[in-house]
Amino acid sequence: MRHRKNGRKLGRTTSHRRALFRNQATALFEHEQIRTTLPKSKELRRVAEKLITLAKRGDLHARRQAASMIIGEDLHHVDGKGKHAVLQKLFTEIGPRYHDRNGGYTRIVRGEVRRGDGAQMAYIQLV
Repeated sequence: MRHRKNGRKLGRTTSHRRALFRNQATALFEHEQIRTTLPKSKELRRVAEKLITLAKRGDLHARRQAASMIIGEDLHHVDGKGKHAVLQKLFTEIGPRYHDRNGGYTRIVRGEVRRGDGAQMAYIQLV
């Protein structure tokens, strides 16, 4: 039985999958559109929508929760400088943009089939 087992594994371990979604969410908020495979984009939507909902709340606890997802456990690491800018953008630009919207912040548009392995590609973008 598969009751209450949601989410795709995508052929990765838990830590690899978490790092994948952390990097993709950062890229999505930085560029506001990314191209990835369709199953990855469908799973990324769940992560991104939760982060935008936190950004709409805007309080300190929500900011720290979003930082733990985007930046990770090591908040003071040197490589986190670009991620701090993305976190700032999330809370100052993206969160207030969707103030009157109750979910549905992202759109998935199917793209071409990747030539190398035949994977269905998709664009995930902020609405």
